[in-house]
Amino acid sequence: MRRTRWIVLGGCFLAYLFDALEIVLLSLTLPVIRQDMGLTVEQGGLLATATLLGIGVSSVLGGYVADNFGRKKALVGSLATFGVFTAALYTVPNFAVFMVLRFLAGIGLGTVWSVVSAYVVETWPPKSRGRAAAFVISAFPAGGILAAVISRMILPDWRLLFLVAGAAVVAPVAIILIWFRESADWEADKAHNTTEAVSVRDVLSGPLRRTTLLGTLMAALVLTGYWGAMTWLPTYLTSERGLPSESMTWFVTVLNVGIFFGYNGFGMLADRIGRRRTIILTLMGAIATLPVYAMTTHDTTLLWLGPLFGAFTAFFAVFGSYLGELFPTRARTTGAGFCFNVGRGVSAFAPFALAGLAGTIGFSGGLMVCAGFFALGAVVALLLPKTGEQTSEDVVQARVATQPAG
Repeated sequence: MRRTRWIVLGGCFLAYLFDALEIVLLSLTLPVIRQDMGLTVEQGGLLATATLLGIGVSSVLGGYVADNFGRKKALVGSLATFGVFTAALYTVPNFAVFMVLRFLAGIGLGTVWSVVSAYVVETWPPKSRGRAAAFVISAFPAGGILAAVISRMILPDWRLLFLVAGAAVVAPVAIILIWFRESADWEADKAHNTTEAVSVRDVLSGPLRRTTLLGTLMAALVLTGYWGAMTWLPTYLTSERGLPSESMTWFVTVLNVGIFFGYNGFGMLADRIGRRRTIILTLMGAIATLPVYAMTTHDTTLLWLGPLFGAFTAFFAVFGSYLGELFPTRARTTGAGFCFNVGRGVSAFAPFALAGLAGTIGFSGGLMVCAGFFALGAVVALLLPKTGEQTSEDVVQARVATQPAG
């Protein structure tokens, strides 16, 4: 079992690394794509929106496959889906086809998060589940760093860049096919529930409905702020703060280093103080940091505020263990995936909306609005159950259990 845990941890990290790589590449290549294809700022935002809408659809399709046919099949299928449709961008003829391909790739991209989160929750014990899930999700900033490196090597040939990134997905697919076992928890649960298929209806009715709706609302608010800020940060820094475009790869690298350490640091904290408390704490940090970021004009300060703000986006990593723990094994991928990926689907309009706001209040004003969404998300989080946290009753029971008899 211990060996299985580490294989799952490493394999899921690699799978999510490529998931992140595909998502971040679009932000890095948008300036070149817009110039090459003659796109407006709004059209550039729609490309990101199409990706996130596909991710929203994955909350239904990906969860259904994973909960009914197994985690392993769903993970391989999702990787293959976004790999093929990303590589196909090499031959994209126009904006409309680009939108369709990004939407289809998004379906695969969203499913990866749902499945790797379920895999970790079902293979790691509660006492270390927070840090394990956070480590896997910290592949996102690592993928961002990798995206910055290969972008520097291949751009301005963005078509070749997407072809290489899509084809490279063969690596995690091969590892999962060869080394991964199916989740033991899923197999045990499936053996006792062989007749009835799991669907979204199971998490939108009965005792799970309130949790699902609140979890989805929290994710939608928080991820709207997240994607609104992250998609346009490079454009904001070059257009309103005058940073040279050649500094962007360095900025993105430093930002993602901060995110990586923030994810893992707050993941360990989540195992000590609880998942929900950690999510609220990171949101408060983002709320405090983002307005300062938006108002600062000093180049060096901008550079070093990046990793600080990035560290506070660790709520993204803690969601992996928190949302998974809110649902039973039978509907875990469907429930957690619905909350997170419907939230991402709703947030799909954030890049487009922020592009529109930029015309009136500027990108700096748009970043202030994003901080407001973080605040609303923190309020909703207070209404959700606690997980991964010892209560005073738990501590008393543990002490009684360890006392000698008589």
